[in-house]
Amino acid sequence: MIEKVPDTRALPSPARRAWDALGAMLDGPLTGLAPWIVLAVVEGPGRLGWAAGIALALSVFFVAADLLRGRSLKLLGVIDVVFFAALLAVHFLLDQAGQDWMETWVGEIANITLVVIAVGSMLARMPFTIQYAREEVDEQYWRTPRFLRINYVITAVWAAAFLVAAIAGFYGDTVLRDSDNLWTGWVIQTAAMLIALQFSAWYPEDPRPPLSALLAPLAVWLIPVGILILTADGGPGWLGYTFIAAGVAAQAFLRKGE
Repeated sequence: MIEKVPDTRALPSPARRAWDALGAMLDGPLTGLAPWIVLAVVEGPGRLGWAAGIALALSVFFVAADLLRGRSLKLLGVIDVVFFAALLAVHFLLDQAGQDWMETWVGEIANITLVVIAVGSMLARMPFTIQYAREEVDEQYWRTPRFLRINYVITAVWAAAFLVAAIAGFYGDTVLRDSDNLWTGWVIQTAAMLIALQFSAWYPEDPRPPLSALLAPLAVWLIPVGILILTADGGPGWLGYTFIAAGVAAQAFLRKGE
C-alpha cells in the first residue's frame, strides 16, 4: 500500500503563518491601547523621553501594519501617534523643572486623555472599539442594536477603567506624595485595566458565559498582589498571605462553578 503524501503546496508558508499570527495579534482595541501601557510601564525618573519614544514607535508600527494589511485607519491609532509625538517633542522642549513636573503627572495626563477619547467617541456615536469590531463581524450586523450596545458598553467600561487609574494615580501623587506607591501606582491601576480587558472578551459572547468565566481569570490577580505585598513592603505580612489564599480559593471555587 502506497502512503499518500500530503500536498505541501496547499499549506501556508512559514512567512504566511507568521503574518497571519501577527494579524491576529494586531486585531482588537488592545493594539491601540498598547502604547499607553508601554508608557505606564517604562516611564519613571529620567525615562520619560525613552517611554514616549518607544510608545510613538509602537503607535506608528500599528498604524502602518493596519494600512499594509488593508485595514481601516483607526481613530485611536491616529490619536496615539499625535499624542506621543507631541509628548516627545514637549519633553525635549522643557527645562529640567518642566521635565520633572511632566514625569510626575504624565500618568494622570495619559489616563485623562484616554477618558476623553472614550467618552468623546461615545458622544460622537462612534465608540472607539467599534472600528475594531467591524473588522471581525460581518457588515450585516454593524447597525444591529446588539452590536451597537456591546460596543457602547465595552467602551464605557474602558472609560471607567481609565478614570479609576487616573484617580488612583492622582491620589498617590497629591495625597501620598509617592508616585511609585504599590497600591495607587500599580495594583489599582493594573486591576482596572485587567477588569476592562477581561470584560471585553467576556461580554460579546453569545450566549454569554456565566459570570464565573469573567471572575475566575481575575481572581488569579489576587495571588501576585499578595506576593507583591510580601516582597515590596506593600502592607503587613498577614495581608499578603490573605490575598494569596483568597486568590487560590476564589479561583478554585469559580472554576468549579463553570
